Formats: sequence, C-alpha cells, structure tokens
Amino acid sequence: MSICRRQVLGGVGASVFSPGIIRAQGTRPIRIGEINSYSSAPAFTLPYRRGWQLAVEQLNASGGLLGRELQVISRDDEGKPSVALRAAEELVRRNNVDLLAGAYLSNVGLAISDFARQNRILFVASEPLTDALVWEQGHRYCYRLRPSTYMLAAMLVEEAAQLKATRWATIAPNYEYGQSAVRWFTQLLSRRRPDVEFINSQWPPLGAIDAGVVVNALAQQKPEAILNVTFGPDLARFVRQGNDRGLFEGRHVVSFTTGEPEYLLPLGQDAPEGWIVTGYPVTEVLDPANNAFVSAYSARYGEAPTMGSVVGHALISSIVAPIAKLGRFDTEAMADGFGNVGFETPFGPAIWRSIDHQSTMGTFVGRTTVRGNKGVMVDWKYRDGGTMLPPDAEVLKLRPAT
Repeated sequence: MSICRRQVLGGVGASVFSPGIIRAQGTRPIRIGEINSYSSAPAFTLPYRRGWQLAVEQLNASGGLLGRELQVISRDDEGKPSVALRAAEELVRRNNVDLLAGAYLSNVGLAISDFARQNRILFVASEPLTDALVWEQGHRYCYRLRPSTYMLAAMLVEEAAQLKATRWATIAPNYEYGQSAVRWFTQLLSRRRPDVEFINSQWPPLGAIDAGVVVNALAQQKPEAILNVTFGPDLARFVRQGNDRGLFEGRHVVSFTTGEPEYLLPLGQDAPEGWIVTGYPVTEVLDPANNAFVSAYSARYGEAPTMGSVVGHALISSIVAPIAKLGRFDTEAMADGFGNVGFETPFGPAIWRSIDHQSTMGTFVGRTTVRGNKGVMVDWKYRDGGTMLPPDAEVLKLRPAT
C-alpha cells in the first residue's frame, strides 16, 4: 500500500499521533492481534479495516509508538465464536501479539473477552455493543470502544420520550445484542414514560429474517411506535417489506444504528422517512476533526468513510494514547493503566473509564430522509457517550469486582 508521507500525516492523524510521544527506538514492533467478521459482515468490517490501516500508516509515518513500529496481524472470525477463539489462540501463542483487539458481533466479542480473561491478555473490543462485555461479564483485561446498547438506548430514549405514542412493538435479532438493546430501551423508556406499554416483540434469527411474516405480525398488533434493532441485510428486507405493506405509515420508528452509512446507503430510494436513528451523518459538514478525517480517508481510499471507518481509526488511537502515556506495553500495566486516559477519535476526544473500562466515545442521533435517491441522516446532534451512562453506584452493582 503505497502512500506519500504528506498524505499519511494529513488530517486527523497529525494531531492524534504526535511525534512528541516517541521514545528511544525499540527493537521489535508492538503487535496487535486483530480479529473481525470480514467475510460475514463486509459492509461494516471492510471500511473498518481501512480505518485502522490508515491510522497505523499515520502513526508509523510519524515515528511509531515508543519508537517502535506498530503492526496489526489480522484474522477473520467468519462471525463465529469458535473461529474467533482459534484465531485468538494462534495470535497469542504463535504470533506473540501484545494485545488483542476487534470483534463485530456481541457473542464473538464475549468469547474473545473470556479468552483474554483466562489467558491474562488485554482485549480492546472495537464494535461489540453488548453491555455484558464491560458490566456483567466485565474484567480488568477487557475494554470496549463503541457506545454500548445501554448508551445507544439512552440516546434514543431522549427522543422517544417526546413522542405521543404509548403502544410500542419491538423487532430485534435473537441474540445477545438484540436482546440487550430491547431490554435497555424498554426499561429506560418505561422509567421516563410510565404510560407506555410494549405490546409485541419479534425476534427473527440474525441474518435469516422472514420479513413478510414479521411485518404482518407487527401490523396486526397496531402499535403506535416501533423499536427496530435489525441491521445489514435484515434491515434492508424489513424496510422494503414494511414499505410495501404500509407498516410505517402513520407510525413512529426508533432505530438502532440505521443512520450509519453502511446500513442506510444500500437502501437507496427505499430508505425510510423520519425514523429516529443513531448513526453518522457523513454527508454533512461536521467539526474540524471529523472533516480532517474524512479528507484523509477519502484521499487514501477514494471514497467517503463509514461508521466502520471511524471505529477502525479510533481503535488505534484508543490503544496508542494509553501505551504512550504508560511508556510500556506489558499486559498488567495496560490492564490497569488504560483507565482515565484520553484519546482522540474522528468524533472528538474520549476517555477510557476506570470504573467499567467503557470509552466515552459518542455518536449522532437524528432522523432519516431521502435526498437524490439516497438515504441520509438529518436534524442530527452529537451525543457524548460519557453523559449517557448510569451513575457509578449503578455501574458497581452491574459489574463484578475484578
């Protein structure tokens, strides 16, 4: 992958990876063992890979980390926990990586996290959203970058609580992420609005939704509002069947991640109108940090970034900043030393929380519409992740002592 030094140092990387962190030249590279669902979820993970590749290029062009080259050794988990565990074993035993990172699906992330706990190696989860990763099954060797299902639910509830709707139905994939998302949304909305009731829940299998059956089941219940947690191809099938059968007419829809470009853009002119969503309004002018990232990414790859690209780039900076501050990268130092360390992301600054190892990286909340036969996100606002978490006393009840 050839790229000139000026391009590498351009954009967000110039501020994220300051040469001021460089120490004396080390010997071997610092190695990250990265595992993700490249073959089973390419819409998100391929841009994600381009994001971390750009960040690694930027870092190494500016002198590396602690004077060493940063290397990422990547493996495909095929969306299967068993494959992910074999990859983790190989990366640790054969490739001698210094830490593990990545994962897309929540069940895969939980499997890698348990491996990290048993083998005492750091795992920085980039994408898995289940709260169990940092709460019920949290431990000192696991950190998580993206906003969790609780955080996304809290962001959406801020908007959903303003709706007049009282009769709600839900649809979510029947695995850890979908179950967690529905649980937190229903709990948090019910606290804000004791008058709401949840009258129906649909649990299609991940990647195998029978959208016509689901749409009919929801329509028969006559909800005033729908919570959607489907994504990827399942989302596309649900939206198109819902449009064809008039499910969304006169109803509010609140939806996790639908505003992310990798899920919204493939819908084209079928994209829904007026859904309240979390996502990334990449077509809009945001702040200087994000605009610099978009410019550097577009120059490198000839295309606009997606949410996956943002997560991939932020993953590297979230690892680099604490190691640079510690001045070392042995596991025990990193396990305790990431806490309260700040790092830059394409969405602005974030920190690693010591209390639960969750980052405060946030995301955008807005509405969907169609412009020029393309789905876009409008009327957006950025929600800082640190403001969307429960009080520390609640967190301590949810997370075991580790």
